[in-house]
Amino acid sequence: MENHTCQQMIDLFGRGPGLLSQELRRCPKKMWLYRPAPRRWSIHEIILHLADSEAYSYVCCRQFIAEPGSGIAEYDAGAWAASLGYFHQSTREALGLISRLRKMTHQILRFVPDTVWAHTTQTPNKRTMTLERWLEIQANHIPHHIEQIHQNFEDWSKTHKPRKPAARISGAVSKGIVVAHLG
Repeated sequence: MENHTCQQMIDLFGRGPGLLSQELRRCPKKMWLYRPAPRRWSIHEIILHLADSEAYSYVCCRQFIAEPGSGIAEYDAGAWAASLGYFHQSTREALGLISRLRKMTHQILRFVPDTVWAHTTQTPNKRTMTLERWLEIQANHIPHHIEQIHQNFEDWSKTHKPRKPAARISGAVSKGIVVAHLG
């Protein structure tokens, strides 16, 4: 991998949880269970998917580095989402897991020798994948789901108008001066 591109991918990979947190702060918690369509995930489900994916990726990265050629298993993200009770799982814990696992993998990737980037493994569909390609996919995974979260927010906002701010209190009242009106 070209050093400049490699470093950019490693940096993007490392920034993923922060970018996710930034996007989530824009979204009111009350809309995290909103599903824009039956086959689209809610923000809650996206967060749980990212935690599962991060746990899977944590192991895959280490296999690429320590056991090149050993083969990696794929998982069916849709089946996991449908079967693992995402609705009952904590997004707070999932976000913590994403952050911790990503940080640990990021620390390893920062010091991988150049020769290791060419390590390969076989995917279940018999394709060969390099660590470099794996990093590119993983670095873009959270940003891809940030786009989904953004789209969910946009869709939700069309039917849930923001509340109007409370009326401004007159200057006298806001300064603690209360004037009784006798009338």
